[in-house]
Order: sequence, then C-alpha cells, then structure tokens
Amino acid sequence: MKDKYALSILVNMIDKKVLEETFKDNIEKAKKASESYLSALKESYDSEEKLLSAIQQYYGFSTLDEYKEQVYLSYMQSYAVEAYAKEKITDKEIENYYKNMENDIEVSHILITPQVTDKMNDDEKKKAETEAETKAKSIITELKDAVKKGSSVADAFSELAKKYSEDESTKDKGGSLGEVNKTTLGDSYTNLINKAYTLKDGAYSTETIKTDNGYHVIMRNKTYDKKDLKDVKQQIIETLAKEKIKKDNTISVNALQHYRKEKGMEIEDSTLATQYSNYISNTLASLTQEKNNTTK
Repeated sequence: MKDKYALSILVNMIDKKVLEETFKDNIEKAKKASESYLSALKESYDSEEKLLSAIQQYYGFSTLDEYKEQVYLSYMQSYAVEAYAKEKITDKEIENYYKNMENDIEVSHILITPQVTDKMNDDEKKKAETEAETKAKSIITELKDAVKKGSSVADAFSELAKKYSEDESTKDKGGSLGEVNKTTLGDSYTNLINKAYTLKDGAYSTETIKTDNGYHVIMRNKTYDKKDLKDVKQQIIETLAKEKIKKDNTISVNALQHYRKEKGMEIEDSTLATQYSNYISNTLASLTQEKNNTTK
C-alpha cells in the first residue's frame, strides 16, 4: 500500500496545504469551479449512480466527494502554475509583445448554431451542420441586398442580428461583441477574430466563419487607438503566461515544486523521499523528451 499509494496521497495533502496558504484568494473560486464542473458532468449521465460508477471505473474514487476534492485541487494547482508562469515574464517580453500588439477593434456577429444533439447519427449531424451554414450564407445575401437598396451596412447588419442571431447575449445589441482583440474571447473564437482583423472598418464577411459555437457572419465596426502600456500590461502578462504554459510542458511540475520548496516541504520518510525524487526526475525527463519530439 505504501509503495503504491502513499506518495500520491502525500503529495496531494501537501499541495492542498501549500496552495491554500499561498493562494488564499483562489480558494472560493476553485470550489465554485469544481462544483460547476461536477454539476455539468452530472447532466451528461442519466443518474448520479451512473456517474459514480464511471468515476470509480476510470479514476478509482469511491465517492463523488472524493472526486470533487481532487477536481478542486486540480483547479488550485492550475492557478499556481499560472501564477508561476506570470512571475517568469520579463519586462523585455512585455515590451516586445506591446510593440507588435494590434489595436483593439469592435466586432459584431450573427451566430447560427447547428441543431445537433448526441442522439443524432453522423448523417443527421451533418445535415444539421449544412442547414446552419446555409442559413448563415442566406443572411449574407440578405445583407448584400439591403445595402444595395440603400441601407447602411451598420443598420442592415444590426437589424439582421436582432432578427436571426442565436447569441442571446449580443443579438439585442445588434450583435456587438464590444471592444476585442486576439486574446479577449478565448480560443473558441480565434477564427472569428483573425478574420475580423483582415476586414476594414465598416466591412463585413462575405463568407461564413466556423467556430465551436456555430456559423458566424461578422462585421468590423471600428478600430480603437492603441492603449498605453500601463493600461494593458496585466493583460499582456496573462497572455504571455498562457503562451509559456502551452510551449513548456515542464512548467507545471516546476511550478508546484517551487511552491512546495517555498513553504519548506520536507519528506522525512526515506522511502517516500526517494520515490518523490524519482517521480520528479522521471516526469521532467519524460516531458522534456516529449517536448523535443514535438519540435523536431
């Protein structure tokens, strides 16, 4: 039992204590995130019993509370890794990013979501996707026709967004996503924002844009003046930290190591101390090899 489970249990106990002391302000955030995650997971199963059975089978936890506690710890660990990555960002990196940073823009969109469900077969899902894309294309045609008849692009786009868009949070605002840049909306909107930056102010997309949320028609409303560095510095640090985490797969191990050492972690049991040392060394070696293979 000691050889098989003791180290994992010990490290989790240490991380919980260390991270709750170091990141007190993140405790409630992590608890809410773990609760939300588990609630969403429950909706994917017909019953709580089936969910528990799956968790027992795939993760080895005997109760939902045990699993929830592990999810909570995972969130705390992710916050620690992000904080560690931010500490590694240099002033030179910030200045270089700012120098090449594009101005914020205002973008509006009309979203058509494919009516796909888990119960559909592949043909049915493909049909739903095609129907959504076709509807989005018809909106572009309708927009072109409205402009030809004398309507301004902005007015026509706003009216069509209110009429057709399935993004309930923006449709009543004419589809406006507000002031955005390439980091504002997250990875799921990368295609949309990249396309928006190729448009001129007042222009709209003549082809549909696919994201995880569906098919979009977009319009670039205006370009904002570039903000002062002091006003966007924190945003730049957050962006650079995320990029650093993506590029360096060893950073999560090094980050947790850092905070454990910072709090003076020592393992007195010689067997566990050796296991821990080997675990860290082997994990870092494996991750480094994996990184080298992907960059070849």
